[in-house]
Amino acid sequence: MRAYVHTLEGWLIGALRDLGVGAGRREGRVGVWVTDTPAGEAKVAALGVRVTRWVSWHGVALNVAPALDHFGGIVPCGIREHGVTSLRALGVPATVGQVDAALAAAWPRWFGGGAPVIRAG
Repeated sequence: MRAYVHTLEGWLIGALRDLGVGAGRREGRVGVWVTDTPAGEAKVAALGVRVTRWVSWHGVALNVAPALDHFGGIVPCGIREHGVTSLRALGVPATVGQVDAALAAAWPRWFGGGAPVIRAG
């Protein structure tokens, strides 16, 4: 399971790199993190994976342009010393469509085959 989560993180990191954002993993934490925010390190993408009855359920959330004040009561991964950020807050003017395209383009590098069906929500 950890290898799958690691690969999902790599996919997100690769797509962010294609959008001009330097992001990475952090030891002992799940998700994708950036360091170049006014408040220091912050989470830009979250993910979750669950397996039940041999079926995997997974989801990723890459913060494109949400209202970050709505995250005020959220503690990402239970880590209080770091907050949440978005592409908009990082000064990246990407649209959801552009992010979808970057995610689709990065998919084959990590998972092979064709691009996934990506639904913004």
